[in-house]
Amino acid sequence: MNQSGTPAAEPGCEIRELQLPVQSAGLRFDQALAEALPEFSRSRLANWIKSGDALIDGKPGRPKDAVNGGEHVQLRIRLETVERSAPEAIELDLLYVDADVLVVNKPAGLVVHPGAGNPAGTLVNALLHFDSELAALPRAGIIHRLDKDTSGALVVARTPQAHNSLVEQLAARAIQRQYECVAYGVLVAGGTVNAALDRHPVDRLRRAVVESGKPAVTHYRVRQRYRAHSLLQVNLETGRTHQIRVHMAYVRYPLLGDPLYSGGLKLPKAASPEFIEVLRGFRRQALHAERIAFAHPRTGEPVEVLAPRPADFEALIQALADDLAAAR
Repeated sequence: MNQSGTPAAEPGCEIRELQLPVQSAGLRFDQALAEALPEFSRSRLANWIKSGDALIDGKPGRPKDAVNGGEHVQLRIRLETVERSAPEAIELDLLYVDADVLVVNKPAGLVVHPGAGNPAGTLVNALLHFDSELAALPRAGIIHRLDKDTSGALVVARTPQAHNSLVEQLAARAIQRQYECVAYGVLVAGGTVNAALDRHPVDRLRRAVVESGKPAVTHYRVRQRYRAHSLLQVNLETGRTHQIRVHMAYVRYPLLGDPLYSGGLKLPKAASPEFIEVLRGFRRQALHAERIAFAHPRTGEPVEVLAPRPADFEALIQALADDLAAAR
């Protein structure tokens, strides 16, 4: 720390300053930081607070200290190399590439981060093969996540400066993320789900609507109605784990194919054998990240990237349309 009380920059470190939003009032310091910096785990942020790497209004704090909202935070981020992940020659479908940013079209079935049960063969491994410099960035530069079986656009920073900018945009809800999904049921109209999310109280693999959880807001509108399903456009304000899947199940329109939240395959009445075969063969949540938009971290110019539907999703939409046409 230097004489002014500001965390000093060191090799392999990045200094970041931010103001806690007024909505943080009453939260613990580590919890408020986790809300503001979703790319870092709460436990890591708590350790940085304990080590003096995080100052609140110029003074050290404790993870359990309550905040009022509006405080100025100075944080020394210790960038850790991705030591346990080896580069792997996994093909990447790159939708946007420059010296600062990548936008990857992630296929369904590809895990984003290595972890228990998935030590290799992940997007991180593929990114490290594409650009070894990404090993110096948190999570190899990945700014946000997509579930293993969700396809579509995912943003990756290539420099510390780009990482800082994109993370700030994400925390400020300035990155626009738009999805397309197929839900069970025929919706009359679109709407908004504003329901806090956290881990399920019993099943640790799932998330659930929990009053004391993290704020989560999902907007949805109907693009097409079918006999027993709806094609929806979904826009996120927040990006909680499983957010769209949990929120749509919460309003009783779970996603087709979702193994955790749909309650199993539901076949519409008088469905043809061909249509039933398509529904049975779609073995993932019908969710695709179709659009992402952000301000370029270096130039500030708007960047919009579209991810085309994957073949399985396109075939599902066609089968739903054919089933509707046959019923008329």
